[in-house]
Amino acid sequence: MAVQIRRLGDDYSRYQKAFELFLECSSEHQSMRDFIHSTLPDILTTVGAGKSTLNMMGVGSGSGEIDVEILTQLHAKHPEARVEYEVVEPSGNMLYKYKGLVSRTPGLDHITFKFNNVTATEFESDWKQRNTDRKMDFIHMIQMLYYVKDPEATVSFFRSLLHKDGKLLVILVSGQSGWHKLLKTYQAQLYKSDVHLFLTMGDIRNFLDAKGIPYQSHTLPSQLDITECFTAGDEKGELLLDFLTQVVEFSKSASPELKAGVLELLKRPDCSCKVDGRIMFNSNIEALVLTP
Repeated sequence: MAVQIRRLGDDYSRYQKAFELFLECSSEHQSMRDFIHSTLPDILTTVGAGKSTLNMMGVGSGSGEIDVEILTQLHAKHPEARVEYEVVEPSGNMLYKYKGLVSRTPGLDHITFKFNNVTATEFESDWKQRNTDRKMDFIHMIQMLYYVKDPEATVSFFRSLLHKDGKLLVILVSGQSGWHKLLKTYQAQLYKSDVHLFLTMGDIRNFLDAKGIPYQSHTLPSQLDITECFTAGDEKGELLLDFLTQVVEFSKSASPELKAGVLELLKRPDCSCKVDGRIMFNSNIEALVLTP
């Protein structure tokens, strides 16, 4: 009998709890910050050089913490420029938090924010209806392509919005990560959906290579402590399993065979390693930088 399971994204409350726990147990955001502070400044140097106003966009910006760090680096490279910033985020709750962050963060008075409470697909439709020739100097799409129906078309559309010197930054799970092995192995059993929860940067690379589109690649090392996933009934472990599989209450929903298979795969040396007695899952992410 087919396993009846629900996508985690359909249960907003549990998704938020699982996501917050993921951030607590993962080095992902620190890895992103390291990239933003060490590598991104050189990329931003060539963006909009000499322009008095820079047009920027964050697609799937969440509650804005990463955006603010990117904007801080941009201001350091272009201190005289004003910024027109388009925020695309479908979650009203996330946008509320974003606006609160902006209001209490000093040094953002040179930025005009436009908040678009829509999906990337809805934004594309709205943009085309605007019939504007406005071009972007910098666009970032961080960990959001999993939730669109056609990732390749989405990348192509936002890349088409770039100014001739513009840059598009795409960040996704690495095709060399444990995520890739887990999700590609169990995609059919975990969830059938019209979005791409099981996408990795390997898929995007294949698309870009086939089209002959050049890019710069940067690996962002990241680990996730999944030790508690192997203690039956542990609340943290259960939430992390939900996040890893993107399934609501995975342990209760999955068949015993599916659960056993997932747990066995998570422990494999090509997915995880032991550090000081803890089981650390390879959650590496990858950043691609594209030009127009």
